[in-house]
Amino acid sequence: MTLWKKPLNKDLMQQSHANTAVSHLGIEVLEIGEDFLRARMPVDARTKQPFGLLHGGCSVVLAETLGSMAAYYAAPEGHHAVGLDINANHLRPVTSGWVTGTTRAVHIGRTTHVWQIDITDEAGKLICVSRITMAILGEGR
Repeated sequence: MTLWKKPLNKDLMQQSHANTAVSHLGIEVLEIGEDFLRARMPVDARTKQPFGLLHGGCSVVLAETLGSMAAYYAAPEGHHAVGLDINANHLRPVTSGWVTGTTRAVHIGRTTHVWQIDITDEAGKLICVSRITMAILGEGR
């Protein structure tokens, strides 16, 4: 049984990111599962810090993008999601290629969601773990 309460597909999600930080950083939606979302981000001049490593802040942007999208699509029609808190632990460096983030729900409540985002390198090694708490707001809020 699917977790999603609103219609979604990769093209729709990608179009909503036009002219945003998400498109600027080259984040691409890869897969929509029954209970997860997956996207990738390049490790290039847009996403590296001055020492040539993937910038931790860019990992957080990928994580927040995935958690926010998931919370929005898992919320009832007429509701939207806004971030309350995010954390990230950077576990290993990446200097090139792509990183892939996968988000899954930890908690889906009426007014809050908590999502876990695991980011891996091209070898499948875990490079960052993040958790985001989202507020679910009804119409007019």
